[in-house]
Order: sequence, then structure tokens, then C-alpha cells
Amino acid sequence: MRSYRGHWRSALLLLPLLALAACAPQRIRQDDATLGAQSAREAALLAQTHWQLSGRIAVSNGDDGGNADVEWQQQRDRYDLRLRAPVTGKNWRLHGDARSATLEGAREQALHGSNAAELLAREVNWQLPVNELEYWVRGLRAPGPRAELVFDAQQRPATLQQSGWTIEYRDYFSDREPALPRKVFATKGKHRVRLFIESWQVQ
Repeated sequence: MRSYRGHWRSALLLLPLLALAACAPQRIRQDDATLGAQSAREAALLAQTHWQLSGRIAVSNGDDGGNADVEWQQQRDRYDLRLRAPVTGKNWRLHGDARSATLEGAREQALHGSNAAELLAREVNWQLPVNELEYWVRGLRAPGPRAELVFDAQQRPATLQQSGWTIEYRDYFSDREPALPRKVFATKGKHRVRLFIESWQVQ
């Protein structure tokens, strides 16, 4: 009798775990079929050379961090990134391309550099891989280092690993074709970037 009851207790304990497993989203590792779908998706999105997103961003280095409203405008290879921190009241504008960057708002005079991420890290203490995010924020592989992908059941990127960063796509705007991310979480060691996109505009 004890053994019988013990089996039932074990079964009852397993039920919540089985329910969680049943609700967990399906994940598919990259293969020829998913990579083919991703290549087609990337070709379609890369053809959209003018786009804009609006939302909120949270950045942390493990010890310090901040939040801001964000607007990102992209016109071909040129970006214009505006950050407005509601708590501190600080506003920054970062604009340029893959070879140059200008940061306004950190000091009285505009600052110039060849690398947007290094300029923002030095002046604002935010680790934000701007040049790669131009691609990652749309669920694309950035040019350069090899990327590893895991897909969801709709063959959209669920996670992307590249350049030491792990990017998680927690939600999508499914009313678009191709679908565009709604929540993008990026991690590299102690560094965290959380992007909550409220709207996309694509031309």
C-alpha cells in the first residue's frame, strides 16, 4: 500500500512539470530548412532600407544602468538614435554610420568617433552594440562573425548568438510580413540590453 501511494504522490508532483512542458514554446535548431527561411526573411527585410522604431530601452552593466525612451531611424546605412531618460531628464542623440558616429547631449559640444558603441560606452557608460543592433533588432544576422540561431515554431528567430552576445526574441508583431520583433533582450556577460518596441514604421 505504501508503494502504491508513493507512486501516486510522484505522479501528482510531476503533473505541474508536465503542464509547463506542454505550454513551453517549440524551439527548432537551425537546419537547411530554417536557414533557407531565414535567408528569405533577411532578403525581404534588408530590401526595406528606410525604417523607424519607437519604444523603451533598459541597459545594465551589472552594477549600474538606466532606462530611456528610444526612437531609431534608419536610412540605408545611416542611423539616427534618440534616447530620452525620463528619470534623469537627459537626452542624447547618436547618429552616423558603420564608420563614424556623433554623440550629442553628453557634453556641451558634440562628440565624434569612429565607433558608436565605444563612444556611447565612454560618455554615457552604456554598452550598446549599435552597428550590430541595426540588424539584430529586426531579427537578422549582422555581417561578420558566424551566428548561431534557434527558431520558434513559425521559423522566426527565437535566439541568436553572435559576437559574444545572446539575443532573445520574446515576442513579435505577427501582423507584419515578415514579422518584426516586439521584445528584444540581449546579454553579454554582465551586460544587459532590454528593448521593448511599441511601433515600427517601414517604407
